[in-house]
Amino acid sequence: MQTLLPALGVVKTPRPSFEREIVPLPDGDSLAADWLRPKPIADEAPLLVVLHGLEGSSDSSYARGVSAAAHAQGWPAVVMHFRDCGDHRNRLNRRYHAGETGDIECFLDHVRGKYPGRTLLMVGFSLGGNALLKYLGENGAEAPLAAAVAVSVPFELQKASDSISKGFSKFYRWHLMRNMKRALQRKFTLNDAPFDFAAAMLAKDFETFDNLVTAPLHGFRDVEHYYGSQSCRQYLSHIAVPTRILHAVDDPFMSPDMIPEAHELSAHVSLELSQHGGHVGFITGSPLRLRPWLPGRIIASLQSELEDTPA
Repeated sequence: MQTLLPALGVVKTPRPSFEREIVPLPDGDSLAADWLRPKPIADEAPLLVVLHGLEGSSDSSYARGVSAAAHAQGWPAVVMHFRDCGDHRNRLNRRYHAGETGDIECFLDHVRGKYPGRTLLMVGFSLGGNALLKYLGENGAEAPLAAAVAVSVPFELQKASDSISKGFSKFYRWHLMRNMKRALQRKFTLNDAPFDFAAAMLAKDFETFDNLVTAPLHGFRDVEHYYGSQSCRQYLSHIAVPTRILHAVDDPFMSPDMIPEAHELSAHVSLELSQHGGHVGFITGSPLRLRPWLPGRIIASLQSELEDTPA
């Protein structure tokens, strides 16, 4: 219920008015960025970059919620869409994947060009959280962020694929795979797809889909190569930016053995476990007045890092 209610719109979240920007990429492709900026922006206000989850966008409830919470704090926020996500179609014969860190680096360079000298913060949800933690681990102290938060992260992609294929999680898998197939149909046809389009449309699980589509589109040998090389768990010990990981023990897409142990985390990473919260859910209140507590927790965590005080 924690997972489904926000996704189904039962839990009301703000609907801020974003401003769209199309950001060119060095390889000739592009991605969309949706901005939410206070007017005026205080000189000392940090800027929050938001990374969405699988087939998400700035319209995802968690992205709207945290962007609105940042705006209420006086912070500008921007949702970076991964390639071909939201309502923006990218140009090249590729999309995005769970370890897509090159585009994060390019986008941060773009943001730093627009707002030189401004403190940068980042939050990543689910797949976006995996990409964020992998990016931080790859770049260590060179990452241009003051602090980060990662939420409901699939630390090991193979195990996450296995977990979402069990029990009631299969309903959510069906929902996500339907969206993934619709996205493919918007971009490719049977005649021009650089993969087996017909077989992809028949895929029933993530592992099959990723082996047929994600791996060949992005230069991986197969799904084992993709999952093994792009899972963030192996990068956690190399993170040098203050980072908080928010995770629910009852996340239906994650088995308990996916939660990293203390010795796997660098000294800059803290893992905050909630007994309840589902997958990017984290709601509270009465049945007639449900509300998410996640956006406020994210902002408080980031604020505490900026002030160097305990959250």
